Amino acid sequence: MTVTIRLKPGKERPVAQGHPWIFSGAIADPDPSWEPGTLVAIESAGGEFLGRGYVNPRCAIAVRVLTRGPEAVDRAFFERRVAAALRLRQAVVPADTDAYRLINGEGDGLPGFVADVYGPTVVLQCLTAGAARLQELLLGALHGTLAPAAVYERSSGRVRREEGLESVERWISGAAQPEIEIRECGQRFIVDVQSGQKTGFFLDQRDNRLLARQLAAGRRVLNAFAYTGAFAVYAGAGQAQHVVSVESSPGAVVLARRNWVANDLPDITEFVQDDVFRYLRTTDQSFGLLILDPPALVKRRQEIARGARAYKDLHLWALRRAAPGAFVMTFSCSQHVSRDLFWKIVHGAAVDAGREVQVVRHLGASADHPVRLAHPEGEYLKGLLLYLP
Repeated sequence: MTVTIRLKPGKERPVAQGHPWIFSGAIADPDPSWEPGTLVAIESAGGEFLGRGYVNPRCAIAVRVLTRGPEAVDRAFFERRVAAALRLRQAVVPADTDAYRLINGEGDGLPGFVADVYGPTVVLQCLTAGAARLQELLLGALHGTLAPAAVYERSSGRVRREEGLESVERWISGAAQPEIEIRECGQRFIVDVQSGQKTGFFLDQRDNRLLARQLAAGRRVLNAFAYTGAFAVYAGAGQAQHVVSVESSPGAVVLARRNWVANDLPDITEFVQDDVFRYLRTTDQSFGLLILDPPALVKRRQEIARGARAYKDLHLWALRRAAPGAFVMTFSCSQHVSRDLFWKIVHGAAVDAGREVQVVRHLGASADHPVRLAHPEGEYLKGLLLYLP
């Protein structure tokens, strides 16, 4: 029996226009007995068919829409979505690159799913109850389309907890691989898909790393929050004069050194294990290119004020360490920090630092992280390229 969810009068417009989320307050008669992840048909208050999705009555986002058409959500549906996603990646992923995001949740019409490709291995995230229940269908489509040698599931995080799900980390198929070597735009990196951040590598920063390689020539570069040193590698490949990578995690520093060596780069680098905020306050160095890619400093809406202060402090000290003629690449991956708020924070820091700053470009996630036009909430990574004359 198909579960049908009817919306309250006037609540159908976002769905009809393509938004993939239906909040609990928009449902006319919510039933707490609905099993999380159950497939549902969605109707307007007048009984007009709006689409199909899956429900979780325990969550504020009660329904995630899979399709606005009458098509069945079956193996063929997933094969079509995966094939379409792959066509996009084949068009936008650069040459000499074998690591990319294949499925980006709502951006690819598959809410709750993330699939990252690392050479012959796929790392899969099922972040919602619906994604967990539909996992086998997606796996079948992935194997039929890509034939990966191995699939590792890394389903964890805040969204999954809110969905009432426990973390799952396991090799679904293929041999366990503690480390995977990938290629990205001709650079080589070692990825730990089991214990690294996100799915093992920040694939969303690829296009920005290419920009850093372009800007680095002849400059002293600060790679703050360096993680495994990917920005540093690109800066070194771009003929930087000197590269300083600051990272608080000792394990990440070790891997950053290995990635530098793996690319046969000259000895123009130093790796500093330290807190970035402390380093910026205490160093007497100045830099011609500063890359600020912190972890999310605002993880919940209630933390916006505190996080904004942290972002401002970071930029205040970074701008003080910028040499005349320096570029600054700065990012926020905090979903609750809008582009407008981020701009205002950086502007406030520039005023306090007494620096004139030009915005050269808006930055965002790589092209293999598409966002639906009807779903601006999917654009989590915000960035600015700044110039200090």
